[in-house]
Amino acid sequence: MTDAFTFLSTRRSYPAKMLTGPVPDRTGLTAILTAALRVPDHGKLEPWRIIVLERAALARLADLVTTLGAETGADAEQVAKGRGQFDGSSLAVVVVASPRDSPKIPVIEQTLSAGALCVGVVNAAHAAGWGACWLTGAPAHDRAFMQRGLGLGLQEWVAGIVHIGTIGNIPPDRPRPDPARVVTWADT
Repeated sequence: MTDAFTFLSTRRSYPAKMLTGPVPDRTGLTAILTAALRVPDHGKLEPWRIIVLERAALARLADLVTTLGAETGADAEQVAKGRGQFDGSSLAVVVVASPRDSPKIPVIEQTLSAGALCVGVVNAAHAAGWGACWLTGAPAHDRAFMQRGLGLGLQEWVAGIVHIGTIGNIPPDRPRPDPARVVTWADT
């Protein structure tokens, strides 16, 4: 087995609330993102973009979650949970799905490319020695949050938010799927 196969066979996410500082600096994060951008992209459309959220931006988004919750009369517990995701993070990478008009490449393939980019960010962060967690959360699916907080266009949406930091207390790994249960072999 190669080192890469061993890495993929043992990779796991770390809960975002267990990630602490320090976080990668801009040079280190640029290297992570450069590796992550080597993602399947049928037609070379680049149907995604990345927004890096540093501490001040995360604090602003936490406040926006509270503001939007008050404006819409949202459940206080849900607002606190959404706010906590941004309050408790020191660095997050937002992968924005930004599909392009294409007669050959369906939007679903472009969407899957954005999801692959999320996985790429997680794996590249882990390979660089950091902890990472793809934890998007309810606010990121709210159109007002997307527009007011992240400046997304009407055709864009959040594919994922990946929190990156130093691995703190490590909980036990979760059970993994049994291939015998989820794989079908079609030989005819």
